[in-house]
Amino acid sequence: MKFLYKILLWTIITLAIALGLSGYFFVNQVFETALDRAVDQALGDSNILQFALETAALNVPTKYDVLQDIAVQEISANLERSSQGSGRLLRVSDEERKTLYASDGFTEDESLLESIADDTVIWQILQQEDSYYIHTGIVVNTMDRNLYLETMENVTRVFDERSAGFSVYRQMTLVMLVSSSVIMFLICTVLTQPIRLLTRATKRMAAGDYDYRARQISNDELGQLTQHFNSMANALEDTIGELRGEIRAREDFIGAFAHELKTPLTSIIGYADLLRSRKLDEEKHFLSSNYIYTEGKRLENMSFRLLDIIVTKREQIDPQPVEADIFFRYLKDMFAGNTEQELYTIYDPGTVYAEVNLLKSVLLNLVDNAFKASSQVGVVEVTGWNTERGYAFQVKDFGVGIPEEELQRVTEAFYMVDKSRSRSRNGAGLGLALCVEILRLHRSELFIESAVGEGTCISFEIPKKQLVEENGGNEEEQ
Repeated sequence: MKFLYKILLWTIITLAIALGLSGYFFVNQVFETALDRAVDQALGDSNILQFALETAALNVPTKYDVLQDIAVQEISANLERSSQGSGRLLRVSDEERKTLYASDGFTEDESLLESIADDTVIWQILQQEDSYYIHTGIVVNTMDRNLYLETMENVTRVFDERSAGFSVYRQMTLVMLVSSSVIMFLICTVLTQPIRLLTRATKRMAAGDYDYRARQISNDELGQLTQHFNSMANALEDTIGELRGEIRAREDFIGAFAHELKTPLTSIIGYADLLRSRKLDEEKHFLSSNYIYTEGKRLENMSFRLLDIIVTKREQIDPQPVEADIFFRYLKDMFAGNTEQELYTIYDPGTVYAEVNLLKSVLLNLVDNAFKASSQVGVVEVTGWNTERGYAFQVKDFGVGIPEEELQRVTEAFYMVDKSRSRSRNGAGLGLALCVEILRLHRSELFIESAVGEGTCISFEIPKKQLVEENGGNEEEQ
């Protein structure tokens, strides 16, 4: 059952119970009040009849010492005639509770008569067929006789009024329930509209429409729920977008990795087959072996860098203070055998808070990429200087440069701007991806500026130890 109908149903049930109970108590209270008035009137009339009977008995001629039964009968008949039209019936009994006079239609029930005592007036409600009566009883003491006077007054009108009251109230209750149901249906429709909108939104999102949002039509709790749902939907859409991006990146990574494996493996298999199937002269044998060695080294280098990337994604580092000139001297020693291209280093003395081997790998990759992008007689500049936050490095070449549309992707694994040039120099497109992961551990990042035909400038800043620890701590707290 829909929530709207549940609210409507329980409202109708509650309203019906409330109206039923209130109507019952109201009509019954009116009935009790009217019945009390009728009882008081019947008791009052009984006292009047008692007084009238006593007075009439005193006016009887005193030829007898005791009031005769026939006199009582005459007095009773006169009293009945005097009250014709009132609907009152009476019965008079002697000391033995034997009936001396009774009106036509007076009840034959003598239970009340047996209960009458001196100085008391008793009463009860009697029902005869469809009529109701107030039956009263009282003792009349006159002329040395104790007579029992009973009256029956018709109060059917009071009971009919109660039945009519219940009937009218039932009709009014039915009308009120119908009208209230219509009004409550409209109210519930308005109040539950945010729920229906949320339900529609959840169905659309469950069907894959993650752009759909629930319309907020109020500022109450349901409106806030709608706002929170839309915020959750935005976060979910962002997460799904990120997951899709990661899936695409992973697929691109796998495709590029498979392609990068295929190229050197094809060369290795081809030249290995040539060596084992033919007898070659010394020069061709050397060239074939050299191709196998070169491609094997490229595979080895690619596997090492892949392992480095995987490790850097999982490990934490403990930065230590290192003198900056250690890194520049390391680069000088590494590229000292390069006689065709030149490496210039310009740096300020300072302290770098880093993991030495990882930072050396970053600089080595950047300089190696710079040489690969330069001409055969190119120049690469490495600069270092102190900053307020730490120590900055910059690697600059004057080579082919990177197109602007390629700058966003050069740090992706296996992505190469010039694939033929990179493969010819044993490149696999993993160097910058490794640098990004290492710098992430140092709470730093690469800044790349490049222009086609003018060269590329890549810089990064290693923050001081306290900044690394504070940033690392904040990330953990988040």
